Amino acid sequence: MAVQRFMGWTIQQIIEGYSQGHFLMADSDSEPVAWYYTKRRTLIPLDDRFHCPRSLRRALSQNWFTYRINTAFAAVVTGCANRETTWISPELKQIYWDLYQAGWAHSFETWQGDQLAGGILGIAIRGVFIGESMFYQIPEGSKVAMVKLQEHLRSRGYLLFDAQLMNPHLQRFGAYETDDISYRKLLSQALSRLCTFT
Repeated sequence: MAVQRFMGWTIQQIIEGYSQGHFLMADSDSEPVAWYYTKRRTLIPLDDRFHCPRSLRRALSQNWFTYRINTAFAAVVTGCANRETTWISPELKQIYWDLYQAGWAHSFETWQGDQLAGGILGIAIRGVFIGESMFYQIPEGSKVAMVKLQEHLRSRGYLLFDAQLMNPHLQRFGAYETDDISYRKLLSQALSRLCTFT
């Protein structure tokens, strides 16, 4: 995975970087933010290849959660960073906040009553949604958010749900890896669409 250290930034430069397939991370909460790029890209399918785990069917059918967008953005970022080791440094939290204020970053949230149950942090650029991280405070909160976010993106005409790097959690939803040539073709097609997240 290619790494390029991140020295200063503007919103426009960050959006241009993400539009070229790069993404931001910090090696730890005390390290500087850097641009990363992987030639084996993980995607969440926005078609019938998406898999809803059987364990979630009860939570979905019984409406355990309600869904909101951008009502607790800072809390979702904090939840995503609240781990023993995190790549979401204070600098990156500020970047996400600035992107949110500019209309690029979003939180897709699950709620139980007035309690935030979980959420997904991401960046939306035209027909691309880049999933940065997810968290939960109530069991199944982030998993149900994934199902409902995928439905939301499909309904809005998004072409690409970029999850960047594979993990076993994403595999449960039908996530798959693609090569760099295929990814760049999809990215170009998705960036030609005019989609709105909210």
